[in-house]
Amino acid sequence: MPELADPQTRPEPHGGPHGEPPALRRLLGLVGGASPLTRLAVITAIIFLVMSLLRPDPFFTAGNFSSMAFQIPEFALLSLAIMVAMLTGGIDLSIVGVANLSSILAVLVMRHLAPEVGGEAGTLGVIALGILVALLCGSLCGLLNGLCVSYINIPPILATLGTGLIFTGIATVLTGGAAMMGFPAEYSVIGNGTLLYVPVPMWIFVALAAVVAVILSRTAFGLKVYMMGTNPLASRFAGISNAGINIRIYMICGFLAAVAGLIIASRANSAKADYGEAYLLLSVLVAVLGGTNPYGGVGRVGGIVLAVLSMQFLSSGFNMMQVSNFAKEFIWGALLLVVMVVNLLQFRSAPAAPGLPRPQGQPAPSLDKT
Repeated sequence: MPELADPQTRPEPHGGPHGEPPALRRLLGLVGGASPLTRLAVITAIIFLVMSLLRPDPFFTAGNFSSMAFQIPEFALLSLAIMVAMLTGGIDLSIVGVANLSSILAVLVMRHLAPEVGGEAGTLGVIALGILVALLCGSLCGLLNGLCVSYINIPPILATLGTGLIFTGIATVLTGGAAMMGFPAEYSVIGNGTLLYVPVPMWIFVALAAVVAVILSRTAFGLKVYMMGTNPLASRFAGISNAGINIRIYMICGFLAAVAGLIIASRANSAKADYGEAYLLLSVLVAVLGGTNPYGGVGRVGGIVLAVLSMQFLSSGFNMMQVSNFAKEFIWGALLLVVMVVNLLQFRSAPAAPGLPRPQGQPAPSLDKT
């Protein structure tokens, strides 16, 4: 008599145990066993495909792709700053205030000096000086955040929330609450120009993202950042200056925010104290969606890039479907909570390394920041 097959191993030609088609079952198994970046890439592709099918005429057009390419760098740079801060177990809620204050100072320099110089060379020199002032302002704002977190021991969320309000207040005083205009015409290239058919802001983002990726993955400083984010107490015992790492990280955040502010001002042809207020929630959402652990120690630039693309596809699709801004704010907030819960559950279920306790998704000890 022929041997009967085990019912538990018998093939299911008509679908899985829950009725899924075999092809779908294989796809789910492939995605479930893939890396986080691969899963995020699949999600991004699905969002792009769905939006292309729902609104093919306005979405899947060269004009829309060009518009998205101009919009992405602004909040992508802010999201990159949030990710860098989260790697240490902190967060920088002052990025929008830093961006606006830096761009306003750049405008003041250009407005006052541009009329006093003559010729194209003089104008370009004034623009370069204004950009330098903005980048210096962003770095100094980051330095202040780092000092508050590292030496005064204020929790990062409270320190950067307070400094963000200070930066916004200073910007409001400088402008009187109105938008400041008067850029030299050449400055508009930064936010509206193209190079080899690619928007200049996109080139700026790609260059800075590549630099940050190299710093985090190829340098001793990057290794120390991940080590500190994973366990600041252990990094201190390893001879790492946690305070120095924090200060440099927040200065990088301020620098990235200042670049974002320069791009925003150039695209809008003006600078104002309340530009980009909606970018803060969106930047945090992008960082978390990109796989950054809010407790520190986990995060990659590639995840931020994929998350930015997926959020831009969603935002453009919602605009074309005439979804209200209030509904979008609700969707972003709900999505942030869902993503954080899913990431936390995934982190808790991750297998522990031999000889090490299983991670619980809790913040690492931070009794001594120095």
